[in-house]
Amino acid sequence: MKHLAAMLLLAYTAAGAQAAQAGPDTLAQVMQSHTLRVCSPGDYKPFSFRNPDGSFEGLDVDLMQSLAKSLGAEAQFVKTTWAKLMDDFTSGKCDIGAGGISVSLARQQRAYFSAPYMINGKTPITLCTNVKKFQTIADIDKPDVRVIVNPGGSNETFAKTHLNKAHIITHENNIGIFKEVAEGRADVFVTEAAEAKVQSRLNPKLCPVNPDKPLQYAEMGYLLPSGDMRFKLYVDQWLHLSKAGGEYARLAGKWVPQ
Repeated sequence: MKHLAAMLLLAYTAAGAQAAQAGPDTLAQVMQSHTLRVCSPGDYKPFSFRNPDGSFEGLDVDLMQSLAKSLGAEAQFVKTTWAKLMDDFTSGKCDIGAGGISVSLARQQRAYFSAPYMINGKTPITLCTNVKKFQTIADIDKPDVRVIVNPGGSNETFAKTHLNKAHIITHENNIGIFKEVAEGRADVFVTEAAEAKVQSRLNPKLCPVNPDKPLQYAEMGYLLPSGDMRFKLYVDQWLHLSKAGGEYARLAGKWVPQ
């Protein structure tokens, strides 16, 4: 009897260890709940922008709705910030993270990434009258140049890594940064080329600096739960089919300036 009990205990322990090793099953959870929870800062045009009424719009918003539809679910957007993105995501508040998220090794240490869906790069945006002044990192990295950054994201990381001499101004509201540059309270903001292009269209005072030759290579991807290879494979396959079938190009053409 004791031998049988020991064997059963060993079997239960092995089964529990195997289940723990298997990790989360996000795919099953989304299909059962019919809800795809998407963490997104919602302040990054053209990828994800939260409107005053609480609704989200942008390229990644449309793509997340497409992903959710493929799973028989609805996309539910969960507002976060760049500073809290990784903590909110890894704490289980969301199934996926989207909204112009740059692939980085620091983020990769805490979560999986999907296959990249866009190549982007760090590009300065400044007053159009100052474009010739800020052509290179060396041009920007000077004590009399005021570089504005939003906290918690790759833009801040870039500034802290490459701009050691410039005067760094931290601005909590990513949306308001462009007004600060346009009204002369900051000289340069270094962000992704796609955002720089969009914001220059919204404000004719602002111009991106060489957006087709960025200062640093970057890729965009979707955050996925660490250890959940099944969900990663599904998202990667969905993304592949979206690109192969033309859906991605159609949506990108709607949101991203060429």
